[in-house]
Amino acid sequence: MEGRRWVSKQDYLEGLAFSQLSPAPLAAQLAMYLGWLRAGAFGATLVGIAFILPSFLMVLVLAALYVHYGNLPWIQGMFYGIGAAVIAIIVRSAIKLVRTTVGRDWLLWAIFGLIALTTAWTRSEIVWLFVLCGIIGVLLKAPPKVSSTAADMVFIGGFDRLWTGMYGLAPLATVGALFLFFLKAGAFVFGSGLAIVPFLYGAVVEKFHWLTEQQVVDAVAVAMIKPGPVVITAAFIGYLVAGPAGAFVAAGAVFAPPYFIVIVAAPYYRRFAPNRQVKAFVQGVTAAAVGAIAGAAYILARRSLVDLPTVLIGLITLTILILTKKIPEPILILVAGAAGVLLHGIAR
Repeated sequence: MEGRRWVSKQDYLEGLAFSQLSPAPLAAQLAMYLGWLRAGAFGATLVGIAFILPSFLMVLVLAALYVHYGNLPWIQGMFYGIGAAVIAIIVRSAIKLVRTTVGRDWLLWAIFGLIALTTAWTRSEIVWLFVLCGIIGVLLKAPPKVSSTAADMVFIGGFDRLWTGMYGLAPLATVGALFLFFLKAGAFVFGSGLAIVPFLYGAVVEKFHWLTEQQVVDAVAVAMIKPGPVVITAAFIGYLVAGPAGAFVAAGAVFAPPYFIVIVAAPYYRRFAPNRQVKAFVQGVTAAAVGAIAGAAYILARRSLVDLPTVLIGLITLTILILTKKIPEPILILVAGAAGVLLHGIAR
């Protein structure tokens, strides 16, 4: 946008700050905010569609291939290696997020550690803890003064194939549950799209039993292989659970919160952005989100790092990520997949 001069540098920085202060995936929300600056609600809608649609279509194709050919030995071998690389990428992302969001703040470190341990122990995401961490951040970092001021702020089945996932025709109730779950996940994904990972394990595997641990790791891997937002993994999971309709519902739900936040809150952003309580709340919630990512990495690592070859793939990938920024993550994932195909027969 800088090359085309659609927005100024100041507008971009304000949009970035707005996205960091708001729940929902940062990249998608920033894109929609910039679209809103140019053409209001229509611009936000158009940019949102353009930002999401290519990744959604790619994931739709990959999910269909996974459903039909996922049991082939070489496909299993590929995900055997990819799973280890994905864990390394999540760990590296958690480290970077700790540096940028937690820093040397003892309170944020305490929140980070508490949520990381809670996520690893309970194997699920506890949403009310996010809110509590935000409130703690407000009370300890920017306690409000005594003041009276306050800020106000059906799908009908047509073709069976549209509703058919890995385990057959999905009931309408399952599709509804998909929508509600990913709507909640989209509303509590602060900052990095990887913040959705703890939600996935806690609900998709433990609560609803839609997928296995390995399938969740594979879903995250697919989202990282192709360009676009990581949270598009919602579409992959939706497809596995309820076919193309499930993919559409899950993707729509996870991107609905950033869209409506931009439409509703962007006009009032400049008024509330400097508020110390708002910033402290967001800092607390963001530290909790990073802690949840770290806890989820531990949970998924227990499933993906199952033997010496996968541990080595994970360590090598993590070392490369730390030492160099020149190799794109999708390339590392594909190389790990190739290594998995070669090693799968030996390891198994």
